Amino acid sequence: MSVRQPAIFRRQCAPKDNTLLVIKRRRSGWCLNGRERNEIENGVKVRRNASLHREYKGDYIDVPSHRNLMKILQRQGDKQVLFADKLLKFTGTGKIKQRILLITNVAVYILDPETDILRRQIALVAVEKMCLSELSDNFFAIIIPTEYDLLMASPRKTEIVTILGEATKSSSNYELEMVFSNSFQYNAAAEMVKEVQFEEVEGGVRTRIVRK
Repeated sequence: MSVRQPAIFRRQCAPKDNTLLVIKRRRSGWCLNGRERNEIENGVKVRRNASLHREYKGDYIDVPSHRNLMKILQRQGDKQVLFADKLLKFTGTGKIKQRILLITNVAVYILDPETDILRRQIALVAVEKMCLSELSDNFFAIIIPTEYDLLMASPRKTEIVTILGEATKSSSNYELEMVFSNSFQYNAAAEMVKEVQFEEVEGGVRTRIVRK
């Protein structure tokens, strides 16, 4: 089955069999409009001096080398891995856990990086929007109206936003809404709403997560 690929990774032809296509092609010269890379340190995301030109690699964990991941994706029928990397996920109880975020042509997967166990699977068509601050930081929220939302942080936020937007458009033919605000709310659990507040401070951006 021929599967349309996001524009940022488009190749001349799609695979003709049922094998899983892992996007590993490098794309140089992407301008990130001055967004700087950050790190999370004592509640303050500190700016680093970063190049304006970076590469979009897509697969940062070498998915084909993870047997369990490949089995999960092949069982689900996914055709393309568009993005895979470790990042931080914020739980409803306030804990911070390292997880693998994996985006394919049909779904978003959250997995345990130590065991490759699948923690959550979200169809692209279920994603309504993404929430981000207007400042230079690593945080983003994926809003899923039918479930609880995801709050995560990654220095590759711009790449994730771009790929998820392209994948959503390709799979469902609608534009993923991007909401930029220095405070936004998300459903951290079934009956728990939290607000993420961003404040620009000397040397970076301070972030607070409070329960509403």
